[in-house]
Amino acid sequence: MSISVAGIFRYPVKSCGAESLGESVVEPWGLAGDRRWMIVDTDGDVVTGREHPRLVLVAPSADNSNETVRFAAPGLPELTIPVPGADGGPRELVPVNVSGSDLLAAQASDEAAEWLTKITGKPVRLVYLDDPTRRRINPAYSRAADRVSFADGYPLLLVSEASLAQLNDWIADGPHSAEGPLPMARFRPNVVITGASAWAEDEWRKIRIGEVAFRVPKRCDRCVFTTIDPRTAVRSREPLVTLAKRRHWDGKVWFGVNLIPDAPGSIRAGDVVEVAN
Repeated sequence: MSISVAGIFRYPVKSCGAESLGESVVEPWGLAGDRRWMIVDTDGDVVTGREHPRLVLVAPSADNSNETVRFAAPGLPELTIPVPGADGGPRELVPVNVSGSDLLAAQASDEAAEWLTKITGKPVRLVYLDDPTRRRINPAYSRAADRVSFADGYPLLLVSEASLAQLNDWIADGPHSAEGPLPMARFRPNVVITGASAWAEDEWRKIRIGEVAFRVPKRCDRCVFTTIDPRTAVRSREPLVTLAKRRHWDGKVWFGVNLIPDAPGSIRAGDVVEVAN
């Protein structure tokens, strides 16, 4: 049975909801429009769903012209925010920090800050990564020219349907079976594949999807964000309890693999995944 792409997802605003795509351009730093926006506190440090679970209830959508992002959330009016400088005006660059990386980003309007502050309950700002070449990937797992957007560490994340099915079987046999089965959305993938055996992706080093060749620099270590239900923002104990029992090594728990594209191109749902180890 061949391996193929079952789903493609992007997250226009870091820590907020996903957009499901039939196809996407892959840029050097990730899917086009993926995590180019980020919420920060008044010091410029990233604000995520780990500390503010209600952010997962925010449904952003980016337009194809990359000039605006639209926000929707329960109990709030929809809001459309222009990319800073898209109207030809100046961009105010401010220092921000994400996952230990210090860089500059363009500050969005006060209207965006006020809207998002109603979600977090603390003062926050919205920023845009106007120049995605600013942020380098961990040099231990990348080449000097590799870059990443506001994602935690790598341009794309790939997850397998078979691996999730195996994880859900383990959860069903464990002490917190009532919390399962977990949906794929818990793991915030960019690419979901079908047709592979469970955990086959652990051993991949190079793959091709559609027009794009990818390196697989490392498996993805998972955090408390996976315990937040994207439909309700309610925390649970799974999947971390089961991953800690079944997929724990090097002091971390693991699910999915990171991808770095070798060159720009396009991927589509249904594309065959070629493994080139």
